[in-house]
Amino acid sequence: MKLLLFIALLVLSSGPAYAEWVAVGTSDDGNQTIYADPETIRRKGNLVKLWILSDARTAKTIQGKSVFSARLEEQFDCEEERYQILASSYFPQNMAQGEALFILSDESKWQPVAPGTVAGKLMNLACKK
Repeated sequence: MKLLLFIALLVLSSGPAYAEWVAVGTSDDGNQTIYADPETIRRKGNLVKLWILSDARTAKTIQGKSVFSARLEEQFDCEEERYQILASSYFPQNMAQGEALFILSDESKWQPVAPGTVAGKLMNLACKK
C-alpha cells in the first residue's frame, strides 16, 4: 500500500513546472494582462526583484516577428518608489509559450512608479512581502 501511494505521488508531482502567475492588472489600452509570480520575490535591502508576465490579446510585431507575451524580471526600489527592467524574453505565443524570439539582459533606466498603475500594484506586491 505504501509503495502504491509513493508511486501515485511520484506520478502526480512529475508534471511540468509552471510559474504560479497571479493576474495583477491590465494595460491602459486593455490589450495586455499583467501577471506576477509571487514565488520569485527576492529582497536585498530596499531593492526587490520580481518576475512578471505581460500577455497580449493581439500580437505586436517586433523586428518582423509576432509577439504575444513577454516575461520580465523587474527590480523595485521600495524606498524611492521606482522600478527598472533587468531582463526580458519575448514569445510567439500567449503565457510565454514557445521558443523565446528575443532575450534581452540590459538594465533599463529607473522609472518612477505612479500610484494606481499596474507598476504600482506590482511594487506593492513586491515590497509588502
